Amino acid sequence: MNIPREVQLETLQVGAIRMRVALQGDGPLVVFCHGFPESWVSWRAQMAAVADAGYRAAAPDMRGYGGTDAPPDPAQYTMLHHAGDMVELVRVLGAGSAVIVGHDWGAPAAWNSALLRPDVFRAVVGLSVPYVPPAKLDLLTALERQGVTTFYMQYFQQEGVAEEELQADVAATMRRLTFSMSGDGPDRMVAGILAPGAGILTNTVDPDVLPDWLPQDDLDYVVGEFQRTGFRGGLNWYRAIRRSAELLAPWYGCPIRQPSLFVGGSRDDVLRFPGMQQRVAALPQVLPGLRGAHVLEGAGHWLQRERAGKVNRLLLSFLNELDG
Repeated sequence: MNIPREVQLETLQVGAIRMRVALQGDGPLVVFCHGFPESWVSWRAQMAAVADAGYRAAAPDMRGYGGTDAPPDPAQYTMLHHAGDMVELVRVLGAGSAVIVGHDWGAPAAWNSALLRPDVFRAVVGLSVPYVPPAKLDLLTALERQGVTTFYMQYFQQEGVAEEELQADVAATMRRLTFSMSGDGPDRMVAGILAPGAGILTNTVDPDVLPDWLPQDDLDYVVGEFQRTGFRGGLNWYRAIRRSAELLAPWYGCPIRQPSLFVGGSRDDVLRFPGMQQRVAALPQVLPGLRGAHVLEGAGHWLQRERAGKVNRLLLSFLNELDG
């Protein structure tokens, strides 16, 4: 992949880890947090848009991914670790504050960063995953109490099993997941309850042609990253769910009061999880500073790619409202 001349890739010491960060533009800082299984590259369109609007974009490879350190212990992937990484990144970049934007797992990282450090993160944007305040009952325990044992996040708890499936053919894994969880894929859930003995790829299809929004060069870059690093770092985010809930106990039920924005996709598996539509409807109660909650019709999981233009317009309008 030819990295645009305007983008600088730097590896920085961020607290206890080395973190690779893509930087573009000058001005007030906007931090972009990617999800699973992705890299900083997924934010290319948004980085260019905010840089052109007079901001400095910083898109790290998150803890466990790409050119950033990947501790092997799942206990080092709690939300407090991710929030700490983002706070320290802002400091290392010489900024006093930032707007933080996240997608997929990057959304909880962004939400919780804003919750824990409102003095650092002056506003927050979440894509795909709405804000859910810390709760006494973590998701995995809640599923177990309902008798659910084959939700995909439970499958990901099996160390080595998911890695083997995903790493058997990384190129096919990335094609299948990216296409099948998009608005262009089959209208069936991939990230949901799995059939007994099934894996995360069971309900996916391998497309004959990539969608227009996914350049082959971008896909090849991400495939190369996961061929080099494997998937353990990304999967460890799922394996820290219980510990995160324990550590967030002081913030049970807390709202985020800074200005906020949510964007989802009508065909995103996340919004098909039981109770998620109600979570979106209740966002004004847990996000008193909510400036908008938008569900893009026909869009799947990879919003910042599938609907780059629309996401950019919503993001720039939000930033303009903050700073205009």
